[in-house]
Amino acid sequence: MDFGRLITAMVTPFDEQGKINWQETSNLIDDLIEEQKSDSLVVCGTTGESPTLSDEEKLELFSFAVEHAKGRCKIIAGTGSNNTEHSIHLTREAEKLGVDGVLLVVPYYNKPSQEGMYRHFEAIARSTSLPVILYNVPGRTAASLSAETTLRLARIPNVVATKECASLEQVTLIASGAPEHFKVYSGDDSVTLPAIAVGAYGIVSVASHLIGSSMKDMIQAYLNGEVAEAAKLHQKLFPVFKGLFECPHPLPNPSALKYALNLRGSFVGGVRLPLIDPNESEAAFIRDLVASLKA
Repeated sequence: MDFGRLITAMVTPFDEQGKINWQETSNLIDDLIEEQKSDSLVVCGTTGESPTLSDEEKLELFSFAVEHAKGRCKIIAGTGSNNTEHSIHLTREAEKLGVDGVLLVVPYYNKPSQEGMYRHFEAIARSTSLPVILYNVPGRTAASLSAETTLRLARIPNVVATKECASLEQVTLIASGAPEHFKVYSGDDSVTLPAIAVGAYGIVSVASHLIGSSMKDMIQAYLNGEVAEAAKLHQKLFPVFKGLFECPHPLPNPSALKYALNLRGSFVGGVRLPLIDPNESEAAFIRDLVASLKA
């Protein structure tokens, strides 16, 4: 299973009552595939506000995405949690719905040891025939999956990739030691190009909701050996990479992104508590950011 170079971690569109907006979900899927050139979509990941989605909503979203994408891209279900048995249950249900793979986040809050994390991911991977992508994001989970444990997990046949947010050093260590079938994806838009330069295969992106096609061009330019052109594109896109998270001070994902999408005409609604929408100064910054994309 090749999930491609550009994977978008999709937001979950909500209506004015905070319920899933199915029409806008279909519109967003079409845009991410056709205009932004996403190879795969992560549904119900962190950007999709997975902590505030019920299991019923998640399964409805998995089913809807599979049916609406109609094979135009791969659908990756966010089924990880800090409860191994619950993650196994959700993964098995997602598999029944026809998803192409699952994304499993490092268990958060309970801070397991490296051996505990290994056994957690091993148990889930062995419960399914689906390809498994690990997701290491220590800034959110308070625990970090080491390069050594990642490489140990990579020996499990259906553990096929990792989304790595710890550091470029960790990307390098994993990419240099991984078996041939195992791919490393950056989870940080701002280091997409540097990560690929040190061995990453691609990016699991937030910014690709807005600039996916340009990101795809940047990646392809590098792969074609056009390093200067790739660097030029990286420099052009960098303000968007950083601005979506630092506008003008840090905002939790996906508050800024959803506001930007609404400005652009993709009416994905707001965020569910405990996340909140941008304040006045943050909104003004995002408006300028979106306006700069049209310049």
